[in-house]
Formats: sequence, structure tokens, C-alpha cells
Amino acid sequence: MADLGNEAGVLAAKAAGAAAGAGVSLIYLLPKSRREAASRFFTGLCCGLIFGKPAGLWLSDRMGIADELTGLEISLTGSAAASLLAWWVLGALVRVAERWGRRAG
Repeated sequence: MADLGNEAGVLAAKAAGAAAGAGVSLIYLLPKSRREAASRFFTGLCCGLIFGKPAGLWLSDRMGIADELTGLEISLTGSAAASLLAWWVLGALVRVAERWGRRAG
């Protein structure tokens, strides 16, 4: 059976990073309603939890500091970055879809 002792720390780091990234995205661009705020926060949280480790590995490799960071630090920073960027990427996709919809209609 798998040892989950180390995974709890990684999950906590990913959750903390995802929450921080989602919070910063809400502060940086204030939502128009509570519903939008909740939607943006949970979208960021989910993306941070899902894509946190791969994003952290990619970032640390690109910056050349992978050897200097622990797995928890990589998970934390990757989750924060993925969470922060999630809403911005989704917003860009919505704008592109609206433009294509206007052209087709």
C-alpha cells in the first residue's frame, strides 16, 4: 500500500499555493458579483490543485533553479502560478470565442 504521509504535505502546499493564487487574481481584478468571485476562486483553486506540480516543475526548470528547491516549494509555487493564470487564460478564451461567434452569426 502507498505511503500517504509525504503526500499530505504536498497536497497542503498545493492547496495553499492554489488559494493564494486565486486570492491574488481576485484582488488584482475585482469581480463584479459574489457569484463571479466564487466562480473565479474555485476555478483557480481547481486549476492550482490539478496543474500545480507540473507547472512548478516547468517553471523551476526554465529558471534553472530546480536543484535548489524542495518538492514542497515546487508544488507551492506551481500551484500559485497555475491558479493565478487560470482565470486570465479562461478570460482570453471567452473573448476569442465571442469574436468567432460574432463572425459566424
